Amino acid sequence: MNDSVKPITVAILEKEYLVGCAEEEREALFASVKFLNDKMQEQRASGKVIGSERVAVMAALNVTHEYLEYRRRNESMNSDIGAGIDRIRRKINSALSLGQTFELTDAS
Repeated sequence: MNDSVKPITVAILEKEYLVGCAEEEREALFASVKFLNDKMQEQRASGKVIGSERVAVMAALNVTHEYLEYRRRNESMNSDIGAGIDRIRRKINSALSLGQTFELTDAS
């Protein structure tokens, strides 16, 4: 570990783990630990999964699924925004090529 990384003990499902973490990343680490611990407790509480390893794998699958869905929606939204910008750009270029003048006004 380099000088800026310090060991921190975190608890997930009542088990302690030693994790190296830079001071500026501690808040994010603690948020990640809480999120993962909550997901694993949900899996364990459902009663459908028995054993810490299986609970961890099922929680990881659920988190991965949520992340991939979020990423897919975000990429779709970015694509829609890009298409909208392209339409606006074409309209502006078309208006400029026809020699039309227009004034941009503040909408507020």
